[in-house]
Amino acid sequence: MPQDTKVKICGLTCREDADSVIRAGADFAGMVVFYPKSRRNLFIERAASLLKYFKEMSSDIKLVAVTVSPTYEQLEQIAEAGFDYIQIHGILDMQLFKSRYVSEGKLAIIRAYNSIDDNVMEEIEVLNKESSVAYYLFDAPEPGSGSEFDWGKIPHEKLCKPFFLAGGLSPDNVSEAVIQVAPFGVDVSSGVELDREDPEVTFPSPEEVEAGKSMKDRDKIIRFVEKVKEVHI
Repeated sequence: MPQDTKVKICGLTCREDADSVIRAGADFAGMVVFYPKSRRNLFIERAASLLKYFKEMSSDIKLVAVTVSPTYEQLEQIAEAGFDYIQIHGILDMQLFKSRYVSEGKLAIIRAYNSIDDNVMEEIEVLNKESSVAYYLFDAPEPGSGSEFDWGKIPHEKLCKPFFLAGGLSPDNVSEAVIQVAPFGVDVSSGVELDREDPEVTFPSPEEVEAGKSMKDRDKIIRFVEKVKEVHI
């Protein structure tokens, strides 16, 4: 039976981004929290405010907190802010499954991988049995870099859960990615941002982003979603 591929737009930082994502018809929206190395990182209070705005504007879109090696306390704050999912890159502390938010199904986990090796395969074998893990996500070695990786390395036959494809996707190649990989969903961040190399584009400074100016390109977001939705697998 044909299925529509889900679209997740990540690295959102302001209400303008929320409006663009909702208008485009994306299914998931992601915000980076507790990772100050990222230029897209938000303080949890600001993320909670943006999350509230999302919920006021749309009841359909699922909201994802994107993290790297989160602590138990950080997971609790993410849950209390009202996120639907926590996306975990880096180290997954198995103590997180003991949180009542996770164990009671109030906060589901998206487990993200930036490489695929024997350790990853061993963890996947364990997580396949964890009901709290909703999805996997396969990304490039450096998340948020806009770099691609070898899609053929995704271990389809070993996965008992749906997965997102990320890393180097853009409106120009996402249709091909959906056809080749047939993921549950696709994830994009830098691929729908303003072009840093375009002399006619003024890319916002970190201070401007912190003040609420968008890094995203609304037209790219719309085109990305359109390209995904026109492919049926």
